[in-house]
Amino acid sequence: MWPIIMAFARSYAVYIAWPVAAVVGFVGYNFESVIRKDKNTPWKVKSIQEERDERILKDVSNKDCTEVDSLKEKRFVPKTILGRNDS
Repeated sequence: MWPIIMAFARSYAVYIAWPVAAVVGFVGYNFESVIRKDKNTPWKVKSIQEERDERILKDVSNKDCTEVDSLKEKRFVPKTILGRNDS
């Protein structure tokens, strides 16, 4: 009996799993909208990239460009490989 049930489940798994997943997704979506306090998603006026650019410009404008580190001290070289930013 079990081999027949397993063969049926293997053959019709898509037809069984898809409606179950659709019902679970529908219920979860509606449950989330019920428990969420703020119904409207807050939208940013400026994008993340614009905020980052403004922050970098403000940092650069506040810094004195005539004061630079000595190249002999090598502060720009990380001490370990973990300190490098390879992104």
